[in-house]
Amino acid sequence: MATADGPRRPISARVRILLWLLLVMAVALASVATTTRSILLRDAEHRINRLLAQETGEFAHFEEQGVDPETGRPFTDPARLLRVFLERQYADPDEELIGLVGRKDRGPAQIIQPREVAVAVPLHKDPDARRRIFDSPGSSGTLDRPSGEIRWVKVVIARAGGEPDAAFVVAFHPAREQRGVDEVFRVLLAISGVALLLTTGIGWVVAGRILLPVRLVRTAAAEITEQDLIRRIPVHGRDDVAALAETFNAMLDRLERAFAAQREFVDDAGHELRTPITIVRGHLELMGDDPAEREETVRLVTDELDRMSRIVEDLLLLAKAERPDFVTPEPVQLAELTADVYVKARTLGERDWQLAEVADREAHLDPQRITQAMVQLAQNAVQHTAPGQTISIGSRTDGTRVELYVADCGPGVQPQDAAMIFDRFRRGTARRGARGSGAGLGLSIVRAIAQAHGGRIRLYDTAGGGATFVITLEEART
Repeated sequence: MATADGPRRPISARVRILLWLLLVMAVALASVATTTRSILLRDAEHRINRLLAQETGEFAHFEEQGVDPETGRPFTDPARLLRVFLERQYADPDEELIGLVGRKDRGPAQIIQPREVAVAVPLHKDPDARRRIFDSPGSSGTLDRPSGEIRWVKVVIARAGGEPDAAFVVAFHPAREQRGVDEVFRVLLAISGVALLLTTGIGWVVAGRILLPVRLVRTAAAEITEQDLIRRIPVHGRDDVAALAETFNAMLDRLERAFAAQREFVDDAGHELRTPITIVRGHLELMGDDPAEREETVRLVTDELDRMSRIVEDLLLLAKAERPDFVTPEPVQLAELTADVYVKARTLGERDWQLAEVADREAHLDPQRITQAMVQLAQNAVQHTAPGQTISIGSRTDGTRVELYVADCGPGVQPQDAAMIFDRFRRGTARRGARGSGAGLGLSIVRAIAQAHGGRIRLYDTAGGGATFVITLEEART
């Protein structure tokens, strides 16, 4: 996509991996810090509730069973009860133990022995807060003040006979507990930030090492041209990325072979077509007015044009061999097919044609293409044998394997030529001077037909001299 400033630069895979890693890490660390803060706040809440319940429980027990140390009798004066109890208590740093004595219509009139706490405005110095707690109908609650929150619990003391009302109040200031939790939360956030920084550095390096083969593949792909297919990707390790590099190298191997074969094919085709074109041009340029000479020139030109036409037709046939519809298999009687090939081959030349053996069974193949391949092998045998020499044609089966063969008694094929005579425009050295003007495409066509059937073409030496070409169809259905 293009913008007003130019094409938008794509985000690299390394950056995307790092961003996703950082996002997952940030969410995970934030969740850990938030969960830890919630747990700490809950624990602080439980501690405060236990403390408040413990203090009020102790006072209720003292109120019920305690006696005045001066009289040895139960307390009758709430103020005396509160004073004696508070003298025996020691409050926590954030806790206030307060005794309030007064009448309901006038609020708390007296504060009995408050403990000092390290807060800005303690409860015993905040008359309005004391009044709100004393007048509250509930026994516990939370008081929000500008100077800080107070958690409180009270035990009301009421005596019959007109004694003044009183209350024991436990007030807790949770600000310090909350500051401690917040400090832990900030420390966790700081640690998370450091962890994210370390993750960024480590993730950048690790992602770079993991994606290095991918970058090499991309660089190699950008630098590869039709003229330079020799570059390969170094493979390290045995992971998926290494497998990708190996796959890319294998693809380059196939491309190199394909381009080499293409260049060789173009060179050979140009060489094969250049000769008849040169002959045609030369004869036409030298052709005179003599009728006999013109007739001979026309004959030679026609022969060369026919040869070029055969080369083009063979090339088109080989190109068509790459298509899936090149062959159309059908049930065929091998005996009938072999006999037809034998009859057609006998017209190719004056040779001692022999129908060596015939497989009497049915096979699944394309009869026209197989006939074409067998006639081509027979034509090849005619070109490399003399009149009267034996050429044998036959077929046989072995289980699901079908073999059709042509054997001649010619000069045979040299060992160094056996691997290349099936290539296009290739002819064996021992047979190159033999009769015929083939372009070296016949055996390539035979191999293409065999491979299209899922089989192959093989070469053997004929007993007594010569060559035997065998079309083997491994997957033929009978």
